[in-house]
Amino acid sequence: MLKLLLFTTIILVVAMAFLAIGILLKKNGRFPNTHVSGSKAMRERGITCVQSQDYAQRHRRKGIAEKSPS
Repeated sequence: MLKLLLFTTIILVVAMAFLAIGILLKKNGRFPNTHVSGSKAMRERGITCVQSQDYAQRHRRKGIAEKSPS
């Protein structure tokens, strides 16, 4: 059991080191934007993120009383 835990820990440490090295060697040193809004092709097709739409709706309706369902 201890060998398995040690092996898993070593694998995780190596993976994190490779991620850190990848970030340090990149020009801007950032993770790629994999969000829907970060894709040029999606924006050209008019596809947007639901979370962004929800955020916009919430802030547009501020101060407007919502109708209760009848």
